[in-house]
Amino acid sequence: MQSLPRLLFIGFAAVALASPVASQRADDQILPKSVELQRQAKSLAVAGKLEQAEDMLETALAVDPRNRGAFVDIARVAEKQHLFGKAIRMTSKALQLEPNDPDAIAVQGEAMVELGAIARAQANLQKLQTICGARACPQIAQLSAAISRGPTVAAAKIPETPKSN
Repeated sequence: MQSLPRLLFIGFAAVALASPVASQRADDQILPKSVELQRQAKSLAVAGKLEQAEDMLETALAVDPRNRGAFVDIARVAEKQHLFGKAIRMTSKALQLEPNDPDAIAVQGEAMVELGAIARAQANLQKLQTICGARACPQIAQLSAAISRGPTVAAAKIPETPKSN
């Protein structure tokens, strides 16, 4: 009898915590129109039409804001435009939807490398290694290579100082 109130409390707590999750869409339940716009945007990005790709991805998110793949793709476009802060913001939004999204973690880590935040990128790499476990995730190799390479864009922008004789 004494444990009945505790069990009821635990039951109500479980229901309260589960209800927001129940309203979330799984990846395979993203609205088809959003997925189609995302696919078209990828084609535009490959063709080098980055602004049009970004516009199409934003439209995909307007159609279905739960499309975390579109957030990751916007981050990839932002990286190509050397907008690394924006890439980090977009991947953060994807990670709010799914904290263990390997693509979002890897792309975010790459943007961090470009900004010189190597320690934070290494933390992302560790998270990827934990998520992937024994299976080989391509995102681990992708982020490891970026960390080993270091910031490429930032290094290219640093002007050389003239040597004095």
